[in-house]
Amino acid sequence: MSQTPRPESPGASHGHTGDYTGVPANALPLTATEDRQWATMAHFGGILGCIPSLVIYLVFRERGPFTAQESHEALNFTVPPTVVAVVCNVLALIPVVGWVFALIAAAIWLGVTVFSVIAGVHANRGQPYRYPVNLHLVRH
Repeated sequence: MSQTPRPESPGASHGHTGDYTGVPANALPLTATEDRQWATMAHFGGILGCIPSLVIYLVFRERGPFTAQESHEALNFTVPPTVVAVVCNVLALIPVVGWVFALIAAAIWLGVTVFSVIAGVHANRGQPYRYPVNLHLVRH
């Protein structure tokens, strides 16, 4: 078999190594509308557990103050019930008594869903929302 020569990477002929530089570390700040939308999505994401608010917090906290504040609040609210619900779902596999843990997991999901929707509606209006019970385990 014959081998075809590999093309040079872009910029290699100019003394560059051809490394990918990516986007600048300082991404543009969010507009007021985008800031409100991402804050809203951080709260609505609570329906799926703590992962959506965690991702939004990590990606957008430096780009929008409202998103940073609300995604932090949503993350702190969703972490404990997500952990408890995962444990309950595993314990639901136990024969005979597992149904009790399944009911507890469903009740947790229902409660988190209700509060996440309420918080998302507030954030969509541009109003900060504070959950009635929030442990604030994650610090800024």
